[in-house]
Amino acid sequence: MKRYPAHAGTFYPASPVELRKAIESSFLHPLGPGSLPPEPGEYSGGVIGVVSPHAGYIYSGHVAAHGYFRLAQAGAPDVVFLLGPNHYGFGAPLAVDENEYWVTPLGEVRVDTGLAEEMVARERLLSFDFAAHKFEHSIEVQLPFLQYVFGDGFTIVPISMMLQTPEAAARVGGVIADLIAERGLKAYVVASSDMSHYVDARIAREKDMRAIERILALDVEGLYGVVIEEDVSMCGVGPVMTLMEVARRLGYTAPRLLKYANSGDVTGDYRQVVAYASISFEAAGGAEGGSG
Repeated sequence: MKRYPAHAGTFYPASPVELRKAIESSFLHPLGPGSLPPEPGEYSGGVIGVVSPHAGYIYSGHVAAHGYFRLAQAGAPDVVFLLGPNHYGFGAPLAVDENEYWVTPLGEVRVDTGLAEEMVARERLLSFDFAAHKFEHSIEVQLPFLQYVFGDGFTIVPISMMLQTPEAAARVGGVIADLIAERGLKAYVVASSDMSHYVDARIAREKDMRAIERILALDVEGLYGVVIEEDVSMCGVGPVMTLMEVARRLGYTAPRLLKYANSGDVTGDYRQVVAYASISFEAAGGAEGGSG
């Protein structure tokens, strides 16, 4: 069973050649890291995951590139847990994909069905569901970056989150953290989220920085409170809170804001922007380096 791309040709190029060029342009962009990522070495354990945006590559690819540059520095994983919000309202509230492969223009990525089955067996909030993943872009757009950086030597566990509450994040994050710890997995967690949507760039930054402050403090309840009370239109708060839970439980206590930008930096229109952040979750005193 294979999940074929729903957004190739819209969010990112459908041609493998053009897709690679788009990814390389993201790394080399003036607002990107400024260089192509290094060849990944052995998994260092210095980073557990990143927050990564999911707009079209022309708007947010250069922000996403900062996170993937950092993962390249931290070494090659065996498995990546991919967490994305459910924008379309199809399927189960917390849906693990049950396809065996995800296909992109760069090739196929295998789903770790064993880990997926173990997650569903351990946590009753999780269920297998094709529908939640069929049209969703938030996870799909992360895969070409992972393929570009790590080749085909990793597997994925895709999880779509329509239910985005602190409790859901704690339970899903707890299962992921337990599996990583118990099995000694060489793993990353990618939380797919954009920040504020369709507001003036100044307002977006003010609101987003309040949310990012709570993310950097690993304050899950505080982040959720800011999003609700300040009306921050951050679409992937559930995936981000889940990554925060994993980081807290596994001792990755030194998050870093790698890049913050908005669509106006590309279009020149700062009146109604969508904003993006790349944030890494690191062990204190972990692997050196960063994408700036």
